[in-house]
Amino acid sequence: RRDVVDSPIEQVAHPNFRVMELVEVLVPLPQMHAVVQLVERESPHRTLSFPIGLAEGAAQAAAKERTAGVRPSTHELFAETLARLNVDVIAVRLTGESDGVYRAELDCMTARGREVFDCRPSDGLVLALRQTVIAPLLADERLLA
Repeated sequence: RRDVVDSPIEQVAHPNFRVMELVEVLVPLPQMHAVVQLVERESPHRTLSFPIGLAEGAAQAAAKERTAGVRPSTHELFAETLARLNVDVIAVRLTGESDGVYRAELDCMTARGREVFDCRPSDGLVLALRQTVIAPLLADERLLA
């Protein structure tokens, strides 16, 4: 009896992630969307820009400035809920792009262990910025090519 199956081992490329920083959120008039501008923290300091909704752009700008609304926004509510449940956002990763739509994942540490959730990049960015210690934003290097 053989315990090892003879089959080729599938080679899966592991993505290389680069640490990014939110530089600004712009509203290029007359467009009806905002644009997120990220820059790589280390050399060669490449940039990545992508469109998001106006509401998400306003939420990111407020989170970057650490301002809160008179009543909690959805992002503020969710960030507060995570904090009270002792869930830490440990990273937001931009994982890919297809037809101009960017994909991301929210990496969290919970009492039960690590949990990773698919999310919109705009939501992940706001939640990362709303943490007591800002969670790192990582981008798959292939997005910067």
